[in-house]
This record gives sequence, structure tokens and C-alpha cells, in this order.
Amino acid sequence: MTPFIRLHPADDVLIARSQLLGGTGLEGITVRGLIPPGHKVAARAIATGEAVRRYNQIIGFASKSIAAGEHVHTHNLGVGDNGGDFARDYAVGADLKPEPARREASFMGIRRLDGRVATRNYIGILSSVNCSATAARAIADHFSRRTNPQALAAFPNVDGVVALTHGTGCGMASEGLGMSILERTLAGYATHANFAGVLVVGLGCEANQINAWLAHSSLREGEELQVFNIQDSGGTTKTVNKGIALVQAMLPKANQAQRVPCSASHITIGLQCGGSDGYSGISANPALGAAVDLLVAHGGTAILSETPEIYGAEHLLTRRAVRPEIADKLIARIKWWEQYTRNNDGEMNNNPSPGNKAGGLTTILEKSLGAVAKGGTTNLQAVYEYAEPVRQAGFVYMDTPGYDPVSATGQVAGGANLICFTTGRGSAYGCAPSPSLKLSTNTALWERQEDDMDINCGEIIDGTSSIAQMGQRIFDLVLATASGTHSKSELHGYGQSEFVPWQVGAVM
Repeated sequence: MTPFIRLHPADDVLIARSQLLGGTGLEGITVRGLIPPGHKVAARAIATGEAVRRYNQIIGFASKSIAAGEHVHTHNLGVGDNGGDFARDYAVGADLKPEPARREASFMGIRRLDGRVATRNYIGILSSVNCSATAARAIADHFSRRTNPQALAAFPNVDGVVALTHGTGCGMASEGLGMSILERTLAGYATHANFAGVLVVGLGCEANQINAWLAHSSLREGEELQVFNIQDSGGTTKTVNKGIALVQAMLPKANQAQRVPCSASHITIGLQCGGSDGYSGISANPALGAAVDLLVAHGGTAILSETPEIYGAEHLLTRRAVRPEIADKLIARIKWWEQYTRNNDGEMNNNPSPGNKAGGLTTILEKSLGAVAKGGTTNLQAVYEYAEPVRQAGFVYMDTPGYDPVSATGQVAGGANLICFTTGRGSAYGCAPSPSLKLSTNTALWERQEDDMDINCGEIIDGTSSIAQMGQRIFDLVLATASGTHSKSELHGYGQSEFVPWQVGAVM
């Protein structure tokens, strides 16, 4: 075990495996001052304005001269005047690989009558607008196993009744991008395989009219999709009573669901990282990438997202695009984000967060290079806009914000029936109706917050596990979770408050 981690022979920085004291020496480098764990140490002298490399990729430019052995962080590294616009070789398709040999694994899934396969069996209560959120939650609360354990006692095969409410649906244009995104998101949840039945509760006068949403989404009311408005029902009490009665009518059929062996090809994972640190791109993210490669070999699907957090590393994805138009769509989304942030007086380098920086990440370029590792090494098969249905198997990309609840909401709307979430600083995220697994990047976090973490990828940093071994462990845990084993966040009851559709337009 060395005090430094060298990721590539051409790198200008080394990563501290643990806290380093001034005077520590190795490989001809003497540390200057205190270096926190996960932070960068200059491997050589770097002149002002010179590019600095990690993963053999540019992570920024020296804002002042840096001596060998010195701490490299926000005080002497930034994106500078380049603003991320330095030359990147998009080289579309240059890194394409032969499709992996098909492998077969199974999990115990729930097969719906139309052929869709679920990993959970919920009944969902959706709100069309924030004004109906309280009524929607009251309906779900009636069936809470914590406050009313008898309500579902006769239905052991139902995982629960969950209310997924949001803060929009009115005070916005009734047409345009914002409404289209909201409609797509609600439609994706209303038709998600993990829901045996869905109620949609509206107010009645909102911009997001339920009948218009049904028509635009090619949906119709039926036994498994019921819609109604508070104003038509005669007020809150009658609405809640009506919703409870409709759920009670759905429960017997929902309870008939049985888990049966299903191909792993029916698993679709949304890939997330939050509270990242300097170890994310070394341990949990590449380990998750190894698990993604296994899933793709088994015919499954993985969705990489968080466009502001692949910024500066998008060329690593275009090089894996199976067709030029896929790379062009990804680049177009990057350009859209650049304009979007300018319109809102922001910039793409407003990320990393303070917590990311405390954990050793300095620029968005560095963070993005580590984040892309979650996507493994297989070919990029498709690029989707937010909450679009994901039809293509394999490794795909969905354009979403970097804010985890918003990003994961889009992935689940697109069909993700499981989330894998890496974190180095710690996260308390959960998801419904798709279970979320949290992967710790370092052992210190695992020991401090094991209550929330599902697997410790810090063993890679400790030298007790390899990326490939950890990837296999993650894949095995994915199969077990898809088969019904509860994740830590499920045991805590997370998921209902984390439904956050992307709101892009003006609030009026």
C-alpha cells in the first residue's frame, strides 16, 4: 500500500490514499504541507496556465505555478479562460468494441400480462399539480404499513401504496418544453412496470389538465389507471375517500402478482452519483461501470445521465457511439446546456458542489471524467431526452440535470426499474417505485454511514478488492435486489419525496 494512487503514467497529479503529512516521500516526490485523503498532489512542477492531467485527460489549468509535492486544488487549479472549450477529440466511433458474448442470468421478477417485467409491485398515487398533492398523500397514508399496518395485511404481495407528488403543474405555459417534460414524466410513471395500478389526482383548473395529458400521452383510463379531480369529486374529504376506495378495488388483483424466473435482460439500471469525492472515479464509479458491462453482456440496459456532470468528458462517449447521429445528439445536448446556463446567468463549471470540493474534486472537468466511468466500456447505443421511453437495450444516455432526484426521476420515467447510486461524501437518497442501491467510494464513509450504504467499494482503495471483483459483487446485488431483497433506502422508507420532475420553464 503506497500513500499515493497513480492513475496513469502521464498524469500530473497523484491521489492521496489517506491524509498525508508534509515530508512524506515516494517516487522522488516530497509532500509539501497537509494533503487530505482523496485530494491531489502535484507529481511534477507545473507552470501557470499549463494543462493539468488526471486519467491522462485535462482536468483544468494551473492558475499559478505549482511545485512538485504541492496540494493541487481550488487555490491553484481551475478551468480558466478556456471555460471548458479546449479541444477535445470527439472521434466518433473510434473506441467501438465488438458486442460482448451473450451471457444468461436470471432474477425473480414480476411478469405483467403485457410482457413487461417488474422488480417491485406498488400501487402509485400521482398528482397532476401541486394543488392535489395533499389529497394524493392522504390516500397513500391510509395504506401506510407504519401508521396503519392492517390496511395491507391481507395483501402480502403488494410492496406498498406510494404518493409521488411534485411542485409544478400550474403557473406554467400549457404548451411548450416545460409541459412536454412534465407530461412525459407522468406518463412514464403511470405506465411503469413496477406499478400494478395508478391513480392520478388533479385539482381541475390547473395548466396540466388530466384529459389533455391522457390524449398527448396516448393513454386511456382503465382498470389499472384511474384519474379524477378534486373539484369534480366535491372537495378534499370526498376525493380522499374516493381514492381509498379505488385503491382497495385494485389491491386484490395486484396481490395476485408472483415472482418468477426472468432474464436479466429485463433489468434497466439508472446510473447516479451524488456527494462525489476524489475517490469516486477510482473506486465506486469504475466498479459500477464493470457491473454495467456485465449487465449489457446479459442483454440488460444501463442509463447514464447528468449532462452537467459529463461536461468536459463527453468526448469519451462520442468515441463509443455506434452511429454518428447518436454522437451528434449528445453534442447537441451539451450545446443546449451551455446556452441554458448562459440564459440563467450561470456557467457549466458551477459544479462541483462544496461537498465535492471538500472531498478532493476541483473542477467540473475532473468530476465529469470520474462520473463517465459509471457507464463502463461498451458501445453507446442511443441518446434520449429527459423522461423519454428507453427502447434500446445496452448502454444508453439520457439528458438530465445533475441534481440527483431530478435526474433519477427522468430515468425511472424512461423505464429504469432499479437505480445504482455512488457516493463519497454520503447520501440519504431513495427511490420509488424503483429500488436504489448506494455504493460507498471509501471505507471511512462505509464505517460512518453503513446504515445507508449497500456496498463498500472503498475496498478497492484499501487494496482488498479489484474493480472487476467489485463489479461482480454489484451485479450480484443488482440481481438480488431486483428479486425482492430490500435496499437500505427501502428499509428506511425513502422514495416518495424524491419524485422531482425537471422544471425548465418560467414560473408564472
